[in-house]
Amino acid sequence: MNEPGLLLEKLMRKGRDLLGVRFPVLGGAMTWLSTSPLVAAISEAGGFGVLAGGNMPPDLLAREIEATRRLTDKPFGLNLITIAPNFRRHLEQALEMRFPVIILAGGLPSKEAITRVKKAGSTLICFAPTVGIAHRLITMGADALIIEGHEAGGHIGPVATGVLAEQILPRTTEVPVFVAGGIGSGLSLAHFLLMGASGVQLGTCFAVAEESPAHPNFKKALIRAAAKDALPTSQFDPRLPVIPVRALVNEGVRDFNTLQLGLIAQLERGQLSRQEAAMKLEEFWIGGLRRAAVEGDVERGSVMAGQSVGLVKKVLPAAEILGDLLAEAEREIDRISRLCSG
Repeated sequence: MNEPGLLLEKLMRKGRDLLGVRFPVLGGAMTWLSTSPLVAAISEAGGFGVLAGGNMPPDLLAREIEATRRLTDKPFGLNLITIAPNFRRHLEQALEMRFPVIILAGGLPSKEAITRVKKAGSTLICFAPTVGIAHRLITMGADALIIEGHEAGGHIGPVATGVLAEQILPRTTEVPVFVAGGIGSGLSLAHFLLMGASGVQLGTCFAVAEESPAHPNFKKALIRAAAKDALPTSQFDPRLPVIPVRALVNEGVRDFNTLQLGLIAQLERGQLSRQEAAMKLEEFWIGGLRRAAVEGDVERGSVMAGQSVGLVKKVLPAAEILGDLLAEAEREIDRISRLCSG
């Protein structure tokens, strides 16, 4: 893979310096998929692989970290979900292992969690789905932000990627900001860098990488899908708040809707609490994603994907996905430079 040209290099420098990589392109942390083979492949190719903590048993997470370290000596990150039942144990592990880059997702992290990460000397990156949360996280001590838009796969925020970028990038210079959600080409990388981003994050494109452990049926489903096929779930009743999940529409999504209606009926009868109902919804997605991504049941499982799925055409090595992205960004930067120079 060729080194980027001078202008692209300049635009990427802030992100490169923070992450310690050649290219400030993060692999999205995908439960069941962002394990040691894929994470190491992204990092070996010059990007920044991110291990998905999810709700892994703590001993398995420790083994995954060590397995990734055996596969690469390049930097990689650890994504921890603040609302996961195992979050506190995951955080303890990460701090004990002096993990260099910790990414907190799944809601606004507590001040305590942020303070502990900072005191341990780790670089802290946090997700910001809105402008208000972005500014609050910077004040709380985040070293960098990932702004993730509505077009992303899996659990999604309320605001479109482009709007978030317009709101946050021009007014945020204190920390590096990475853009995520619906990104699948070097065109997006080039233009978000020109808007002030320090890099981008891709999930769906890497889900079909050769090194991804996803079942062949899962990869085929993504390759066949159009952007319009990846839709967010709906909320039927405000008493049962539902964080939207973007996935390919199938029987699994219909099963989720049926489950949601059943839980609302149980809430009305006082048979369970809102917290218990919300946990059952989350358990559905964890199990559904495993059924699709690991077992290959793409009809009844959850085929989570961002709208960038429309740009996924074939299975490629992670290095080739990253190389194509950077080459396209280079061509776009060159094109814009020529236009500006007359």
